[in-house]
Amino acid sequence: MYFDVSGTAYGRFMGRFSEPLAQELLGLVGTRPGQRVLDVGAGAGALTAALVSVVGAGSVSAIEPSESFVDTLRSRCPGVDVRLAAAEQIPFPDAGFDAVLAQLVVHFMTDPVQGLREMARVAAPGGTVATNVWDHGGDRGPLSVFWQAARDLDPGAPDESDYAGVHEGDLERLFEQAGMTGSVSTALEVEVPHDDLEDWWEPYTLGVGPAGAYVASLGPDGRADLRARCAELLPSGPFSTRATAWSAVWVKPST
Repeated sequence: MYFDVSGTAYGRFMGRFSEPLAQELLGLVGTRPGQRVLDVGAGAGALTAALVSVVGAGSVSAIEPSESFVDTLRSRCPGVDVRLAAAEQIPFPDAGFDAVLAQLVVHFMTDPVQGLREMARVAAPGGTVATNVWDHGGDRGPLSVFWQAARDLDPGAPDESDYAGVHEGDLERLFEQAGMTGSVSTALEVEVPHDDLEDWWEPYTLGVGPAGAYVASLGPDGRADLRARCAELLPSGPFSTRATAWSAVWVKPST
């Protein structure tokens, strides 16, 4: 329900963070030409586009459960095999991909363990399964200032700190529960510049994700108070947001 929005809105809200994060993930995994790869929960295509730039559109497949995002993906990444599907039921046969990646998705899966099992199923022997999730549990995600301001004004604000995978060690435990032993965790960091407060704040008004839903639930006065509190917590003038994501990488045994 959080992502019944246009791909353009999602891109303005999270793309500024997810695009550089995608480059970090590909570097961590070592994606290279000649591989066949799958993007699980591809959203508006930040990771998909990065994969295309490395292996070519004909070697990339993507699944996404939001119809609006599927349309965005097909427009943004022509030639990619894009299918409307959820991680828990990946519509591809066993062992078909050299790398199966899920960026900023595990914490939104209905059943993260089943989603990881499906990712492992479609990975080829010796192939890689990799995921990442913002460190919402450690208040080091890109939305940390927003949720701090929300909690300052409303201690009961429903932030994202209780989602699956958002604390250190969570992803490895989920991989273990899915029968994927031996995953390796890494913290990935990105830094995103903002021209001013309005440049930072405006994407929160687009209704994207839990943060956008929270803003939409407030009246005009509540939104004004929240924006003002965010302004108190942020530097004046141009500034940058640093964000950390937990990543886990698992290599499927060859035998």
